[in-house]
Amino acid sequence: MSAPVSIVIPTLNAVAGIGPMLGALVPGVADGLVREVVLADGGSTDAIAEVAEKTGARLIEAPKGRGSQLRTGAEAARGDWLLFLHADTVLPADWTDAVVRHMQRHPDRAGYFRLGFDSERRYARWTEGWANIRSRWVGLPYGDQGLLVSRRLYDKVGGFQPMPLMEDVAMARALYGKLRGLGPTVTTSADRYEREGYWKRGWRNWGCLALYFAGVSPDKIAGMYRK
Repeated sequence: MSAPVSIVIPTLNAVAGIGPMLGALVPGVADGLVREVVLADGGSTDAIAEVAEKTGARLIEAPKGRGSQLRTGAEAARGDWLLFLHADTVLPADWTDAVVRHMQRHPDRAGYFRLGFDSERRYARWTEGWANIRSRWVGLPYGDQGLLVSRRLYDKVGGFQPMPLMEDVAMARALYGKLRGLGPTVTTSADRYEREGYWKRGWRNWGCLALYFAGVSPDKIAGMYRK
């Protein structure tokens, strides 16, 4: 029987920080849980091809943009289950147990991890705390928390949309009522928050979310976000 899980990771000049993330996947490969690691690359100019070759990951070209890359990666994946992860998100030591438990007990639902940041600042604790409350009570986990979903359910809801921004929100809305926390906490890079400031980035994220729910197109939001 083939290993059930394909791990899909969108990459764009991510070599500098992807090492710990890939290293955390080793237990899943050793346990026969991970069938493949798919790197959906959006046009990197770094050494991602060398990383893929050394680690045994599948490197595929995808249109630039996280939504498009996730969608392309999912189309190429061959597992019965898909685990979507960001390149700067590191799985915890007990992630394999949580994934197996979810697949066995909740095959008709998608799962997500709790969010943690690799920062000791109290602002990081506040930000991750709110993210975990939002995920649990509003059913709105973001992409940096990972997403485990069966191929059947993924296809049923239409998959990730080729959007330049808000693709994780669109997916969470499509999966509403079928999302369940996996338990363990992933560790995601706090670099963008540290550089931009927690309050500034937090308010920007909230603004983008509000615009999206108000019906503003993701393309327009993305243009505003990048200014």
